[in-house]
Parts: sequence; C-alpha cells; structure tokens
Amino acid sequence: MSGKLVICGVGLIGGSFALAIKSALAGRQPHIVGMGRTRAPLEQALQLGVIDEIATDWASALKGADLVLLGMPVGQMGPVLQAMAPHLEAQTLVTDGGSTKADVVAVARAALGDKIGQFIPGHPIAGAEKSGVAAAKADLYAGKRVVLTPLPENTAESVKAVRTVWEICGAKVSELAPEEHDRVFAAVSHLPHLLAFALVHDLAQRGNADQLFGFAASGFRDFTRIASSHPEMWRDICLANRKALLQELDAYMAELLRTRVLLARADSARLEKMFDTARTRRDAWLDSLGK
Repeated sequence: MSGKLVICGVGLIGGSFALAIKSALAGRQPHIVGMGRTRAPLEQALQLGVIDEIATDWASALKGADLVLLGMPVGQMGPVLQAMAPHLEAQTLVTDGGSTKADVVAVARAALGDKIGQFIPGHPIAGAEKSGVAAAKADLYAGKRVVLTPLPENTAESVKAVRTVWEICGAKVSELAPEEHDRVFAAVSHLPHLLAFALVHDLAQRGNADQLFGFAASGFRDFTRIASSHPEMWRDICLANRKALLQELDAYMAELLRTRVLLARADSARLEKMFDTARTRRDAWLDSLGK
C-alpha cells in the first residue's frame, strides 16, 4: 500500500478507508486518488486531506494503481465497473464496500469478464447514520468486522492482500460466500433499517405527527437512529437483497402477529417470558462484543 490507491465514492466508507490508511501508514502512505459522480464532494475531500488528487477519467485514475475501493451505493456498481474495466491493469486489485454481495458479484462478472479474478468483494460492517466525507473518520473500522466474499477466480495472494489492507485499518476480517452473506445481513442489518424507516414514516404521515415527535424520547431515538441513514444507499440495498429481505420481513410479521395475540389475550406470563428471552440473548450478544 505504498503506491497508488483509488477510491470511487469518497463518502463515509471510502473517506474513512482513506483516513485509516493515512493514519496507519504515516510517512509511507499511498497516493490516494478520488473519483465520483459529482465534483463538489471530491473538492471537499481534497480540502479535508482525505484524498491527494481528483481524477476525472478512469484511464488516468487507474494508471499504476495497486488497489481500487468502490464506495458508492450498490445500484451504481455495474456502470462504474463497466467504465473502469478497459483501463484495469493486471496488477490492480478491486474491492468494494457494498452491503449486498450476490448482486455486486453478478454485475462484476458481466463487466470485468476475464479480469474477474482481480475483484475481491467486501463489506465493512462499520457504517453510521450520517453520510458524506465530512462524517469520515480514521478510526471508523477499528475493532469492527469486515466480511470478504472471495470468488473462485481470486488467488489466495489477492485475498490476503485485501484482507491485510483492512487489517491495517484496524478491522477484524471474516469470510462468507456471497449468498450466505446476503441471507445473514438481511436479518441483522437490512431488516432493522427497513423497520426503522417504516416506523418513522408511519408517524410522520399522521395528523398529530408534531405532537408525537415532540414527546418522543431516548427509546424512540435509539430505536430509530438508523432511519437517518442515506436513503439512496438503503433503497439500493433493499432492492438488491429483496428476496432474502422479504423472507425476513415475513418472519418478523409472523412474530408480530404472535405478539399481538399475547397482548390481546393479556397473557402476561408469555409476554414476560418473550421479553426475558429477548433481553437475555441481547445481553449475551453485547457481552460478546466486549471480548
């Protein structure tokens, strides 16, 4: 990582990646080049010292590059991969920060063809409700999990190289198959975001919305924190993983119906048992995070 790093989509994920590399490799940082759809965020990233140069075309951006990180919403991956493919040099590895993987792998195969072995898909589990390069921070990935979903065409050396870069950022790296990744994160990430958005939207449409939000306190704030996430990004994630997400949503709706029955029956014993089971499992999970 002492050569050239290209980041396409210099927002929270891409910007934090750049800052983490700069911080960890003080004195021997790579030259970091930014690409993006619009100029203003790139100018901001340059002013903040997140990137060292703005590139306006893939030919110049990729010349001599060691690594490319794709940090844009997953719905934009296909066109970007198609645009960069003709200029991708043999030594350049490509990874991404997309929250879904099977769809990204499919568009990467279509765009890169026989260069697909240079693409090592990834997903940093370190987002925040705020987006944009101004929210980027060097320690975003410290102690956080990054999931790689290697392809059969990837060499062991290429996977190790991408793993090492994320470890330099302070991340704990795991591996899953793309389809398994999407099933897991439909349950523990995509569904919670969908529910948070839906709850806030429901209350916002009511005639007494101002009154409701006026009395909302910390519990509502904590439950709905992720409803402040980037709408375009989460639109793309939900649509890309809609099959697995619909299955999780159906399961959750069934759980809500069971809960409604307990509430309608005033079944205090079973409600308390359900609450206790949920609390015990969540507390165990929180304890595991501290290890």
